[in-house]
Amino acid sequence: MTTATAIPDDFRVEPATWDADQADLREVRERVFIVEQRIPPEEEWDDLDARSHHVLARDAEGRAIGTGRLTPEAMIGRIAVLPEWRERGVGVALMRVLLEQARQLHLPEVRLNAQSYAIGFYEQCGFRVDGEEFMECGIPHRGMRCELEPPAQRPERLLSPRPEARAIAVQDRLGGRAALVDLLADARHDVALFTRDLDPGLLDAPDVLAQIKQVALSGRHARVRILLQDPRKAVADGNRLIALVQRLPSIIEVRTPVEEQDLQYAAAFLVTDRLAYLYRPLASRHECEGSTHAPGRHGQLLSLFEQMWERAVPSEELRQFSHL
Repeated sequence: MTTATAIPDDFRVEPATWDADQADLREVRERVFIVEQRIPPEEEWDDLDARSHHVLARDAEGRAIGTGRLTPEAMIGRIAVLPEWRERGVGVALMRVLLEQARQLHLPEVRLNAQSYAIGFYEQCGFRVDGEEFMECGIPHRGMRCELEPPAQRPERLLSPRPEARAIAVQDRLGGRAALVDLLADARHDVALFTRDLDPGLLDAPDVLAQIKQVALSGRHARVRILLQDPRKAVADGNRLIALVQRLPSIIEVRTPVEEQDLQYAAAFLVTDRLAYLYRPLASRHECEGSTHAPGRHGQLLSLFEQMWERAVPSEELRQFSHL
């Protein structure tokens, strides 16, 4: 079974400009769009490149592996990831940085034209379909849009577009709790937790509960997802996080894994929409590591979570407990 301990923090995503980074941007887009997808060069290159905000994903050696751009018309596009880097969280990291740039520009919403096969990916990033399918460059597309929380509605969460990357390494329960509080406090609207039994004394500690509640009440895009391996134990323990789940069932969603590989997964972890993560290799122990900003490791853990989330089911034990 693959575990997150094998996931290297092996790429980063950073803002780019057409003047300074044109060669790298072109290299990735030529491989993906012109060579792989056979899009004519005259349709790939336009005058918007010089006026757009760009992002580049780079590997540990500094080589360009992914691109994206945000145009003056608030359109996200040119999302490209080299084939050997797909399914490793690069696309999600590119989108999160672009959406952060859009928020910093105070844009009320952003739009994109998604290739139809990729609609599910963009829905995971917060977009919804808007309009009928159409053809562009000979490829089926759908328009999509994502409404962004106005800055005035989230003053406590006006954060820098490039958080300082700070490594986390703790050996005891108290240190892990402090790290958990810090990362939750820095989250904006979206967190995901994988836990065996809701970690009594940790996830239901008053300061942790307060931060989870703050994320859950942060706006219409708020989402807290919890994968819970042993809901019976959580209910038997009287975990106080359950009460918060019952008060906010449309925002805090709990699912239980059903496949053996997911039920036997030994770790516990948190990922946030600030590209932060906290990871315990053994859920039964207190030692954990993480970072306040690590696109590579975060992307891989989020991808793992998404796969297990799709295989999981709503928790029957919690439903019975709440008399639903």
